[in-house]
Amino acid sequence: MRLRVLLDTHSLGLRLLGGEDELDRTVRGVMTTDLRDPSRYLSGGELVLTGLAWHREPADSEPFVRILAAAGVAGLAAGEAELGSVPDDLIEACARHRLPLFSVVEDVSFASITEHVVRQVSSERAGDLAAVVDRHRRLMTSAGGGPEVVLDLLGSDLDLRAWVLSPTGRQIAGSTLADAGPELSGELAARLAGEHLAAARTGRRGPHRVTLGGSTFSLFPIRQEGRDLRQTVLSDWLLAVEADAGEWPAERLDLLHGVTQLIAVERDRRDAARTVRRRLAQEVLELVQAGAPPAEIAARLRVAAPVLLPGLGTAPHWQLVVARVEWEDGDVPGGPVAQSLLEEMLVDPGAAGPEHSDRIAVAHTGDEAVALVPLPVPDESGDSSATGLHAAELLRLVQEPLSRGLDDDGRLTVGVSAAVHSAEGLRGALEEARHARRVAAARNGRVCAAGHEELASHVLLLPFVPDDVRRAFTARLLDPLREYDRKHRAELIPTLEAFLDCDGSWTRCATRLHLHVNTLRYRVGRIEQLTGRDLARLEDKLDFFLALRMS
Repeated sequence: MRLRVLLDTHSLGLRLLGGEDELDRTVRGVMTTDLRDPSRYLSGGELVLTGLAWHREPADSEPFVRILAAAGVAGLAAGEAELGSVPDDLIEACARHRLPLFSVVEDVSFASITEHVVRQVSSERAGDLAAVVDRHRRLMTSAGGGPEVVLDLLGSDLDLRAWVLSPTGRQIAGSTLADAGPELSGELAARLAGEHLAAARTGRRGPHRVTLGGSTFSLFPIRQEGRDLRQTVLSDWLLAVEADAGEWPAERLDLLHGVTQLIAVERDRRDAARTVRRRLAQEVLELVQAGAPPAEIAARLRVAAPVLLPGLGTAPHWQLVVARVEWEDGDVPGGPVAQSLLEEMLVDPGAAGPEHSDRIAVAHTGDEAVALVPLPVPDESGDSSATGLHAAELLRLVQEPLSRGLDDDGRLTVGVSAAVHSAEGLRGALEEARHARRVAAARNGRVCAAGHEELASHVLLLPFVPDDVRRAFTARLLDPLREYDRKHRAELIPTLEAFLDCDGSWTRCATRLHLHVNTLRYRVGRIEQLTGRDLARLEDKLDFFLALRMS
């Protein structure tokens, strides 16, 4: 807004004392101060309000005005309440430095002036930004582009810090301005994604407001309209703005909703670019499931490799990841959601932007999605484990936010295969990933994952034992010990766990439990007496071990 607009608003009680030729200056903000040197709080373009508490003698005016002029403020408004009138020495100093000067009558508060200026400035900035956003929308639609430019505009014109996040909290885009402030931490981004998913599942319209880490954020969904929320909520991006949108006028809210529509254009562009990779994955999956000759599968992989890893000189190794999304009522197909989730989950969490998912091909059928993930060829030592996918790491990255999005009626289970180096290994890798997913499905929780390394363990067998058999088996072995512990506080169960963990070594177990060996022998004897088992026998040790794992 221009300075002269303030004089046209009679309710503000401003009277011009000097600087008639400078009234076309632009006001970008407002600041109230009674400091002798407020320079550290000035960035230029402010209307400075002062009650003149800093004024002790005529010599004080010149340095104060010089500081304001050097900082590039738009104008100075001095209150009359402190001294009765604005001192002549201040009027003269402002004239020397060509700084417009206003007086403020005693019955008008600085708060009223501040509110008016902020409202006017925000409204005009929003109007200017809306025009820029509309122009950028046309550019993005016709020529392609990224959302960073719009986020930069929000930062420079509206002083809003904003980020585009995936449903797992990965940063898709952020401001590129040098003074954009500290980066959004991965932990905070994941928590914001979780809050957004939880709020979206309630059906409330955005923006959703949340306070985390001492800051208030407003979360705007970037959504595909006209579809069941369960089909999109786990794959939608969101716009996180560090501000309380509950205090915004309708014009600014409309502007931010326009920004989300603009970012949705980028999302649509990315999905269109994935079409080729999805088709490649679908063709490979169909060949593998149909039992096609390895030579035919290898030929298809040779087509896929340059698309997924352009410039790669040798054929990569591959891993398969299977995911399944299931809703309790079964009305919504989970395959497309699982497909979008895998495309997001398998991206390096430290990589920003949507293009990093271009190296992942995911197909889906029914409620299941299968990802074909290329891996760098192992080094000369043959070690590729450092670059392979691990189920535990995937689970750590996505479990918290996605669990909130699944609410109480959905479930995601994931299985990860070992790496294979040829087409011959893909069929076995697919079955391995599917078996691992079934192991994950037997566990408790809304989001579960299991890897190939678990398939060589007894853990594979335990989830498939019927519940009634498990309960009867564990009760027969462990209930007598639990009852004895409850009555006598004997700690027989912890002793049994430690004894088995120490492979039956009396010395190591006694040391771990801080017991005398004789005390340990007494407890083990009591366990054997209560259960009728012999912990010197391998079969009885194994039964106790399995009972503890199933309990």
